[in-house]
Amino acid sequence: MTNKFAAALSGAALVLAMGSLSACGDSGNKKLDSWAKTVCDQAATQVKKINDANTAITKVDSGGRPADVQKADAAAFQQISDAYKSLANIVDKAGDPPVNNGATVKTNAVSDLNKLAASYADLKKQVDSLNTKDQAKFADGLKSVSDNLGKVSKSGEQALDTLRKGEVGAAMAKQPGCQQGGASPSASAS
Repeated sequence: MTNKFAAALSGAALVLAMGSLSACGDSGNKKLDSWAKTVCDQAATQVKKINDANTAITKVDSGGRPADVQKADAAAFQQISDAYKSLANIVDKAGDPPVNNGATVKTNAVSDLNKLAASYADLKKQVDSLNTKDQAKFADGLKSVSDNLGKVSKSGEQALDTLRKGEVGAAMAKQPGCQQGGASPSASAS
């Protein structure tokens, strides 16, 4: 596993998880604050799973056996995929946020989270299909997975803007469950 891959994974998914659920401001809307609390209280567990998966993958020895790297990466991608599916379910079950276009906000957020879950499931499939018998082919395949991860991260960041903007983002930012993790590490290549 390359350092670039590890940095992209740890930074990007953390940004997606926490960035999507944070914003600045004060909504002053008790119904919206209650909606945000419902979502954020449940989301905290899923965000922790995403962060834990990222931590696990960055601990994989980049010079280690391809089969070990493959196993760790596949497990992490599956855990992240499952967490995003759970986040989609949490937002869906919370109902429409009590704001203008609340139904659209919820529908878009659920769709975006499900797309992210599917994208991470695809990354897992890509890792599972890597040739672990040939170090060079494995490294090439892993680079391709890393490139795809960058695309997933970028599209996910843009897609999740629906939850971090406006009144909904402000209400969620006030909730402790959406404030976990603090600042994310920067995703720098090495």
